[in-house]
Amino acid sequence: MDTLDDWLAHCERLHPKTIALGLDRVREVAQRMQLAFACPVITVAGTNGKGSTCAMLEAILGQAGWRTGLYTSPHLVRFEERCRLLGEVVQADVLLPHFESVEAARQDVQLTYFEFTTLAILSCLAAANLDAVILEVGLGGRLDATNIIDTDCAVITSIDLDHQEFLGPDREAIGREKAGILRAGKPAIVSDPVPPRSVVEAAEAIGADLWLVGRDYNFQGDKQQWSWAGRGRRYAGLAYPGLRGANQLVNASGVLAALTALRDRIPVTAQAVRNGLSMVELPGRFQIVPGQPTLVLDVAHNPHSVAALAANLDAMGFYPTTHAVFGAMGDKDLGPMLRKMDPLVDRWYFCDLPTARAASAASLEALWRSQTTRKDVSSRTHANPEAALRAAVEQASPTDRILVFGSFYTVGGVLQGGLPRLQAKHLGS
Repeated sequence: MDTLDDWLAHCERLHPKTIALGLDRVREVAQRMQLAFACPVITVAGTNGKGSTCAMLEAILGQAGWRTGLYTSPHLVRFEERCRLLGEVVQADVLLPHFESVEAARQDVQLTYFEFTTLAILSCLAAANLDAVILEVGLGGRLDATNIIDTDCAVITSIDLDHQEFLGPDREAIGREKAGILRAGKPAIVSDPVPPRSVVEAAEAIGADLWLVGRDYNFQGDKQQWSWAGRGRRYAGLAYPGLRGANQLVNASGVLAALTALRDRIPVTAQAVRNGLSMVELPGRFQIVPGQPTLVLDVAHNPHSVAALAANLDAMGFYPTTHAVFGAMGDKDLGPMLRKMDPLVDRWYFCDLPTARAASAASLEALWRSQTTRKDVSSRTHANPEAALRAAVEQASPTDRILVFGSFYTVGGVLQGGLPRLQAKHLGS
């Protein structure tokens, strides 16, 4: 196989299931590959806020002069986004020998697409002579492929209902799965302000070094700046993170706790913290793209993250009309998401997505119609996110805003040709 696309196609054919939980197969192949890290590893699990947390860790450590590696998933546009070395997306040809290594080591072992690609990226990171590696958990924690690596510091971000068919029916059950990344004697940073009891009990049961908001660290902010304090370290007069949204202070506070817990091994200066937080970028997380109309991109795809999105949209100020492009997976809790957005959206553009798991645009529209309380709102369906965005731009005035939200496929779909800069045709008319 000569290209990354060849390898990804091969990975898709290997296993009959998209998701097959359990670490035995992955661990077996990793042991054959002698996969190990010589530097500190930070593993991040949670329902919402994982990507932001990882991006802030990477930015601050990079500003402090450390050589960083990051594994994140899923990607928005290109697979290579899942692996970053020294703050840059990895080149496809750098990954190829690591796919070859996984293939040679697995022999008769069946791996899912996620397991195979995770092993290839872990191999790439392990070979890159790094000072710190950040791993974002794909699904859950205990049985996720990233959990074959013993972490030096675990971070658990906010926990909410998602993937219940795999992780359990409530926050306690889901918390128990996420807590599977914790390790005895190692820092366990819980940035969820109201964590499930199961997470605290799991940390205490194995003797992890548990950090809780309000007990081991805390933060406060006013309109201009915010401050953080915890276990002998204080940061005062911090600017707000470059990532937008009220929820980002919760994530940033967990990041500062993790870096404080690891300060003996990878110390960072206050200036690195300031620079990293101010410069951090993460596409698709309440990303506001200036233009006429304004474009907002957000991969909110469960009730908790959609509630945060709604609050962030409310705080943006007045727009005459809000247009929303929406596509999502059929196994999500769609009703509450649509109800939460109903008061904010004036025109809906529901779209199909290129995966069998997706809800059809027609079914999304029908569900929205069945519960909307508004008479003044219109809706249309479209074959893909790009077509939906084009239709929204056609209908929008320069002073409106267009929101693209839902699945990574939805936001990724409108980013295929690069970041759109919108210019409504009504301008100056």
